Amino acid sequence: MDYKQAGVDIEEGYRAVGKYREHIAKTLGGNAAVLNGIGSFAGMYSLGEFFESMEEPVLVSGTDGVGTKLDIAFKMEKFDTVGIDCVAMCVNDVICHGARPLFFLDYIACGKLSADMAAEIVKGVAAGCTETGSVLLGGETAEMPGFYEAGKYDIAGFSVGIVDRKKIVDGAKIREGDALVGIASSGPHSNGFSLIRKVLPDLHEDFGGMPIGMALLEPTRLYAKPVLTLPEKIEIHGMAHITGGGFYENIPRIFTKDSSLSAVIRENSWEIPPIFARIAAGCFNAGSSGPLAQKLGAELLATNADMKRQMFNTFNMGIGFVLALDPGDVRAVVQHFDGIGFPAWEIGCVESADGSELRFV
Repeated sequence: MDYKQAGVDIEEGYRAVGKYREHIAKTLGGNAAVLNGIGSFAGMYSLGEFFESMEEPVLVSGTDGVGTKLDIAFKMEKFDTVGIDCVAMCVNDVICHGARPLFFLDYIACGKLSADMAAEIVKGVAAGCTETGSVLLGGETAEMPGFYEAGKYDIAGFSVGIVDRKKIVDGAKIREGDALVGIASSGPHSNGFSLIRKVLPDLHEDFGGMPIGMALLEPTRLYAKPVLTLPEKIEIHGMAHITGGGFYENIPRIFTKDSSLSAVIRENSWEIPPIFARIAAGCFNAGSSGPLAQKLGAELLATNADMKRQMFNTFNMGIGFVLALDPGDVRAVVQHFDGIGFPAWEIGCVESADGSELRFV
């Protein structure tokens, strides 16, 4: 028996790497900081320029995956967006501390490698890297027959950014009276899909003229460039990426551990996208679909306190990123995001803690 008969096709692996090269090259853009190319044992990135432009450069890192959203990609046979999700889940965390993304690495695991499918995933990773200004510095593709089911993949990533220590955003500057600005999400992003897959089993259900499975595969929004291009005169006091745990777990993370502050979210200050109403109806076992289910879900979110809390404790509910800032800067910040196609709203404020870290009014 040889390696191929054991389930690992080395030639298919070589073919996959060949397909990766063109996607990786698009992320480089002649970046002189990259010291070697694909095929080395490790990627190298020079930090020389930052020792000239920053007083004390600090590396900021984050790692994450796509989770069970991948199952929907398998069933819909669409693989070019989950790579974007992987980049977004990592980079959106890194920028919460004011860091500029530098490079990204990915890890893809499967039971039986298809070079074409893997290349589609990496194509999405490269697109996410290009959009966030990251270099795709390296990665790993692992074929593990008998461990992963044939046709099933997993993907995880690792992002590294940099920030001058004096410019780190860590919540220390948040004050009572600060405003909270929410930036629109593109849907559920990559969170809550273990629940979504249970309550929306028919991925071909019509949803606004498309299969709902395709709507659910809308990739996670990338907030790096819009956030990092905010005018210099605007000081951001805190930032939160709304991921797993929704509002209740993520917004309180903008405060320092010894903070005596809490976040107040103003209901109806933005419009919750229809996909969340449809999910709410599924959670309620409504047994309906389409516009009727969306209407029922919207009513549940408006009248059922337990359902509303569950949804806001699981999903981003249409707000993917939150900024804490001086109230006088709200108008300029909202105009900045609106002007580049990222709808934003003032969704709440910061108050002295009343025993809870977050409440709705």
